[in-house]
Amino acid sequence: MRLLLVEDDDHVAAALSAVLARHGFEVTHVRSGEDALQALLPGGGVPFGVVLLDLGLPDQDGFEVCGKIRKRTATPVIMVTARSDTRSKIHGLNLGADDYVVKPYDTGELLARIHAVARRTPAAEAGRPPEPGGPEALRLGPLTIELPNRRVFVDGATVPLTRKEFDLLALLAQRPGVVFRREQIISEVWRTSWEGTGRTLEVHVASLRSKLRMPALIETVRGVGYKIVVPA
Repeated sequence: MRLLLVEDDDHVAAALSAVLARHGFEVTHVRSGEDALQALLPGGGVPFGVVLLDLGLPDQDGFEVCGKIRKRTATPVIMVTARSDTRSKIHGLNLGADDYVVKPYDTGELLARIHAVARRTPAAEAGRPPEPGGPEALRLGPLTIELPNRRVFVDGATVPLTRKEFDLLALLAQRPGVVFRREQIISEVWRTSWEGTGRTLEVHVASLRSKLRMPALIETVRGVGYKIVVPA
């Protein structure tokens, strides 16, 4: 697997690159956010299977880099950083990172996480945004949801979603017009019955309406839950 390591500390990068190479990875090391974005441009040969992204980069913050990566490619991103606070983790995942690993880390765990996120994205699709509307796609007016690739398009333009936003949208969209109870959504998307998740659900619905620019797509059924309203 071809892997992009974005790390400005040469000593850290050299040690990690050696470990990754011993486990069969082909590592490309860059030291800045701009170099990372250039490396991910289409036409660079075999696409990267995973990006390991440090947050403390010299030219721009790693969060900003992650957002830019997610707009141009579906390549899985693992943030590898010393920032251990919960707020940073949530922010990174909401920007579209697939995982968040705190330094110092166990090498075995990092390798397992790399393989886990790589399995979620087919290698042929990782390096470039596909044309919308492939097999197993849901089409609701201008909205297209590709379930296998976990990608969403509105009028052909890619809309970056977090993992939970996609899961929520996919659940509702598979049965347009059917009202899903809040408890059912929380159980299926968050795998919990904790009542405190209700506020999180509301935030994710609001975020979806904003990102898709289709405020009427997800209708609130007061006292019950939510449903998808198929656009005209």
